[in-house]
Amino acid sequence: MKITLLAVALAAISLGACNANKQEAAAGLADSIKIVSLSGSISEVLAGAGLEKNIVGTDITSNYPEGLKAKPKVGHNRNINAEGILALQPGLVIGIKKDFSPALEAQFKTAGVKLLLVDQEFSVKGTKELIHTLTDSLHVKTKGDSLIKILDQDLAKVKPAVSKPKVLFIYARGTGTMMVGGTGTQVEKAIVLAGGQNAVTEFADYKPLTAEALVKANPDVILLFDSGLKSLGGAEGVSKIQGIKETNAGKNKKIISMDGELLGSFGPRLGIAIQELATKIN
Repeated sequence: MKITLLAVALAAISLGACNANKQEAAAGLADSIKIVSLSGSISEVLAGAGLEKNIVGTDITSNYPEGLKAKPKVGHNRNINAEGILALQPGLVIGIKKDFSPALEAQFKTAGVKLLLVDQEFSVKGTKELIHTLTDSLHVKTKGDSLIKILDQDLAKVKPAVSKPKVLFIYARGTGTMMVGGTGTQVEKAIVLAGGQNAVTEFADYKPLTAEALVKANPDVILLFDSGLKSLGGAEGVSKIQGIKETNAGKNKKIISMDGELLGSFGPRLGIAIQELATKIN
């Protein structure tokens, strides 16, 4: 995984250091630095590695573990405001590389704030690389190894759906905003890991939901985030959407939901998320 590390203090200690004194210095540095995390999955890794106490601010997708909900929020990771972050006086800002423009990076560099930017691939391999990159960079490699071990144990418990049901993901924020998930999304990757297949393959990313698209896709299962299901009035509300009753999912009342941050983050709880999804679509 490629990383961008604009650092003075962190870079002073080699990531490959095996010297006992250097390890001690690095551990001390990681223990004292103030961090702003701009990704729910990154925040979960940091907390799992024992660095939750170092986090002084997060984006709005960082709500697990519970303690992160009380941290100051600096907005969404897709709309980063440098001023709000700098007001927290962090020593290190950690985020996903694609969310940072060169101009935004320059703002932090000018302010003397270090950046650790990572790429994130939505796969089991990508999740492990994310954990390794973060924990190695912050000199808590042993904690990272423990997180990987737990992840592997969780993934080993997954019993993928053998019938490969067609799953349609609907992103909803009330009846006025309903989008269908196409190819290449995080949710599609999770569906495949759980043994299902995306009911929509004609387009990538998201498009507005239409009755025609529903009937054409004819999903066996309709999946929403918990918040989306609630915004539509529960399963009963979803069943009233035009076209739903004509699908296999509508006829069999196979409408399921999951916590959005758990399902889409591809963080340390990936195995738990896939276990739950596989159970629900089976």
